[in-house]
Amino acid sequence: MDKQPGAMGTSAGLALRLGQATFSVSSLLFMCFGVSFFSYSYAPFCFLVTTMGLVTPWSLGLAMIDTFLVLAKRPSNQRRVLSAVVLGDWVLSVLSFAVSCSTASVADFLIASGNVYCRDNRCLRYQLSAAMAFLTWILSSASLLFNLWLLPTLY
Repeated sequence: MDKQPGAMGTSAGLALRLGQATFSVSSLLFMCFGVSFFSYSYAPFCFLVTTMGLVTPWSLGLAMIDTFLVLAKRPSNQRRVLSAVVLGDWVLSVLSFAVSCSTASVADFLIASGNVYCRDNRCLRYQLSAAMAFLTWILSSASLLFNLWLLPTLY
């Protein structure tokens, strides 16, 4: 089996996982600074915190596994493990895309409507949080595609 760059057990795969974790944590931090009760009355903001709260441990856990596989210089040849990783990446990438789009649209709507809530730049932080969630989606979908490409070679 040839090593697919970006797949599980490669240094590029480790970089993708660390990037996912970094962007999801930064999305959470932008969302949580200056929290007021009003911000969680919008469902997309709650959805963002929940989804990034799921992506962060998933990415960090798989980054630890990738670190071990890179240091041991052996790729993951177990099809059940890789199937679970592909399924988890697929679910979390769809959720990350949905949450980044919905959060950005609500933040843009609040800014455009001239809401009192957005006068102290809170909505700009929410837009930054949505951008970080979008970058998380890009890295997650790249990891999904690389691992999905590798999966048929194991059967």
